[in-house]
Amino acid sequence: MSGAVTRTLWTVLRKELRDALRDRRTLLAMVLSSVAIGPLALVLLSALVAGIEQRAQSRELVAAGIEHGPSLHNYLLRQNLRIAPAPPRFEELLRSRRLAGPVVVIAPDFESKLARGEPAGIELVFDSADPRAAAGAERAARVLQGFAQEQALLRLSWRGVAPALLQVLEVDEQDLASAAARAAQWSALLPFFVLMAVVYGALHAALDTTAGERERGSLEPLLANPVPPLALVLGKWGAVAAVAMLVALLSSASFLPAQWLLRSPTLAAMLRFGVREAALFLALLAPLAAAISALLMAIAIRCRSIKQAQANATALVLAVSLLPLLNLFAQEGEAPWHLAVPALAQITLMGRVLKGEAIAPWEVALPLGVSALLVLGCLVSVARALRTVALK
Repeated sequence: MSGAVTRTLWTVLRKELRDALRDRRTLLAMVLSSVAIGPLALVLLSALVAGIEQRAQSRELVAAGIEHGPSLHNYLLRQNLRIAPAPPRFEELLRSRRLAGPVVVIAPDFESKLARGEPAGIELVFDSADPRAAAGAERAARVLQGFAQEQALLRLSWRGVAPALLQVLEVDEQDLASAAARAAQWSALLPFFVLMAVVYGALHAALDTTAGERERGSLEPLLANPVPPLALVLGKWGAVAAVAMLVALLSSASFLPAQWLLRSPTLAAMLRFGVREAALFLALLAPLAAAISALLMAIAIRCRSIKQAQANATALVLAVSLLPLLNLFAQEGEAPWHLAVPALAQITLMGRVLKGEAIAPWEVALPLGVSALLVLGCLVSVARALRTVALK
């Protein structure tokens, strides 16, 4: 690249950056939305986890007809559980989600059937559409299963049968997931928010520097100047990619102070997102920012107004937002071809960063190469479209 082209490129780049930062109100709204939405979602997630932990540690069990089962009542008290009477019309309260936990209903003949060795009747009433009630139902079912096991062992001991004869297996659970991997299950939204910040950061700048200039009538006079097409295209693209990376930087860095606001001690202890993770996020997002910027410019340069360009870019934004769902629905786990799809590759690799897993060099080189090819093809398309505009 000659010295004249390089000087022109830097001139165009400074001019486009100045124009991108000119509309301060739009830029401020874009930056604030990109920076604030991720930490806000993290804080809301923390509140959700804190609520689940609080209910898990709660020692209260709502019961109806507990007076019909004194033996069950005694067992629950020995488990340090506090028995709360069920409110009237508790079924309606459960359906309207005004009652968080399940209700244990003891039949009137519970104790008599238990004495005769017959199955005693207990109902566990909950609304499975309410996640809070469903989680509470699992805990209540485990408590009732413990009572049933105790009664069975007592019956065997009364008949002179050793309870150990029923313990055919002894199962020891071994969880292979690390603390970082368990935390990544809760913080899986972090890569998505950073990714969408890059997309929306490039969107406004890409549309303004192409379709916006065509709508304002300032693109044709610019093309009439003796500016090399290569310098013009690279300068515009560099400015758009720089804005996208600036938003990505702010979005990644915003998660660092957001961890101070986490309400869940468990999530705060498990979540490991520091300066190293933020830097790795930026390194992985740099190729995507370059590719998305070029792709948005290739779409918008053929539009005569920003409104038309926004309508055409909607499909790209929707596709990028839906790609992470492939990891969610892929029951077999990650596939090698995921790393060849822009946006999906970044989501996959950022998820590994949160899990603390190692990333092979080829796993970084593959999305980098795909992004480079996409940038090259889109910039060639933009240059051809600019020559068409200049001839009109």
